[in-house]
Amino acid sequence: MNTLQTAQSQTGGIHIEGLRKVYGKGDSAVEALKNVNMSVAPGEVVGLVGPSGSGKSTLLKCLGAIIEPSSGRMTLGADVIFDKGWQVADLRALRRDRIGFIFQAPYLIPFLDVTDNVALLPMLAGRPNAEARARALELLTALEVQHRARAEPSQLSGGEQQRVSIARALANRPPVILADEPTAPLDSERALGVMRILNQMARQFHAAIIVVTHDEKIIPTFKRIYHIRDGQTVEEIGEGRSLD
Repeated sequence: MNTLQTAQSQTGGIHIEGLRKVYGKGDSAVEALKNVNMSVAPGEVVGLVGPSGSGKSTLLKCLGAIIEPSSGRMTLGADVIFDKGWQVADLRALRRDRIGFIFQAPYLIPFLDVTDNVALLPMLAGRPNAEARARALELLTALEVQHRARAEPSQLSGGEQQRVSIARALANRPPVILADEPTAPLDSERALGVMRILNQMARQFHAAIIVVTHDEKIIPTFKRIYHIRDGQTVEEIGEGRSLD
């Protein structure tokens, strides 16, 4: 473990050691992840890149507690969530409360207005409606779409929908956010705008954010990048190009 990883594992965020995922058994077994090591600190946005079939989707599903790794260790904040099996009794609650998801498409609920789209997860977590809506408005204001709070998703532009999806991902104050190709359908200006927002939100809400991407427009913005090749990760110092 390097010094950076040690420091990050002690201060929160997400830390992964020797993660492995095998699909199938015997002669038909496929080793999708062989030895993945990754650390992302609170307030940091890290890129995850690699060719199709390299294991990015499998890694994201393991990180999101959607599929179970075959071996390895994952720590979220101060809590070990996987080590020779899940160490968390309720994976649905883990995904709902501690991991935010941002997808390439916003996937907003069409019959709910913007505020209720963002407030839904806190409500499902048991927070009072008024508190959940206040949190939603706080996030919409931070993302500069509060003026669309009562609009329906169909009334929003593509950029506005993506901002609302980011607000939704932050609604339960998760320590980790997983963003899967969030800028793929956007032009350069809007793509860089999304990265600016993600960096601002990481700093403001102390979230560790992992962005899976093929998008050459945004790769220069990362200060650190993990390349995944043949199921293994290699860390690289990125350009960290200013978004200001």
